[in-house]
Amino acid sequence: MRLGLLLTTFPVTAQPRTYALLALMCFHASRFEARESASETMVLYEAQDESLWDRELIVQGMHYLGLSATGSSLSSYHLEARIAFLHTKKEDTPEKWLEILALYNELLIIRYSPSAALNRTFALYKAHGAEVALVEAEKLHLVDSHFYWLLLGELKSGSHPEAAVADYYRAHALAQTQVEKEQIRRKILTLSA
Repeated sequence: MRLGLLLTTFPVTAQPRTYALLALMCFHASRFEARESASETMVLYEAQDESLWDRELIVQGMHYLGLSATGSSLSSYHLEARIAFLHTKKEDTPEKWLEILALYNELLIIRYSPSAALNRTFALYKAHGAEVALVEAEKLHLVDSHFYWLLLGELKSGSHPEAAVADYYRAHALAQTQVEKEQIRRKILTLSA
């Protein structure tokens, strides 16, 4: 973030995409304190304590996001910053997820990545339901990613719990850290109960 701020002090680098990147970093950094519990386990977005979010960083991010809107070009940083900004609003509304879905659709056109495609599918799930998202998720076929199997497990957990458990086991086998493995194990235990 210090480097980003430094770049905004020079006319050549004080560009809309620089401000968008700085906004993105502010929004992500604003939730750092809420992402880890006292026992050092990762806290997923839905379970984060909103009171731990850094409101000052969110306001700074909004300021830089406003400055990023001065140009005529749209970068991936602009879209990612707007998505991150929407995640600083805890309300789980269809309108929020429809906007996030539209932003991911644009992002995938500008710069495709497997992680963006997975995140887009999660937004599709939140906006239109598990059945619609499952069709899209299976097209991705990112079988070497534990995030892919986690998403499939989430999408199947309501209608096909046994299949969801199998997907969670695949995610568990591919997960890189003990923290991730423990979180996946808890999902398996919850569905198996």
